[in-house]
Amino acid sequence: MDSPISPASGKSPAAKSPINQMLGLLRVRIKRGVNLAVRDVVTSDPYVVVKMGKQKLKTRVIKKDINPVWNEDLTLSVADLNTPIKLTVYDHDTFSMDDKMGDAEFDIKPFMEALRIKLDGLPSGTVITRNQPCRTNCLSEETCVIWKDGKVIQDMILRLRNVESGEVELQLQWINLPGAKGF
Repeated sequence: MDSPISPASGKSPAAKSPINQMLGLLRVRIKRGVNLAVRDVVTSDPYVVVKMGKQKLKTRVIKKDINPVWNEDLTLSVADLNTPIKLTVYDHDTFSMDDKMGDAEFDIKPFMEALRIKLDGLPSGTVITRNQPCRTNCLSEETCVIWKDGKVIQDMILRLRNVESGEVELQLQWINLPGAKGF
C-alpha cells in the first residue's frame, strides 16, 4: 500500500520523519580517564560531557578519582558526517560552578568510511583503517577501525587540550536503524 501524499508539500508524511533524516546511531562508550587534572585539593570528581551538534550527553560523576572508570555508553543520532564530536571533562563541585578539566574533539569520517566497505566474510579482528595522531586531532596514539564479531568498532585515546594533563579512552560502535536513510 502506498503512503499518503500531503497536498501541501507533495511528500509523504514519513519523508519528514526525524528518523528518515538520520544516518543511524553512534554508540560512544566512555571507558576511562587517565591522569586527569586535580581540581579539588588532592583529587577531582570527574564526569564527561559529549556534544555533537545540538545533542549533549553526560556520564555519571566518579567521586575522588583522577583515573576514573566509567564504562558508560552514550548514544548519538548521526545526521551529518561532517559534524565533529566534542568531549569535555568537568570536575563536579557541590557549592560552586563545575571546573573544566580539559576538552578534545574528534572526526567520525574515518570511522564512517569504514562502514561503507563490504565487510561480511572478513575474519574477526581485521583492521580496516588506521588513524595517526597529528596536530589537527586529539589522538594520543594510533587508532584502528576494526571489524570484530560482525561489528565495526574503533578504540581511541584522546589527549585532553587546554589542561595540564589527562586522557580519555573511548570506543565507537555503529548501530543501524531500520527506517534511517543510511549512507
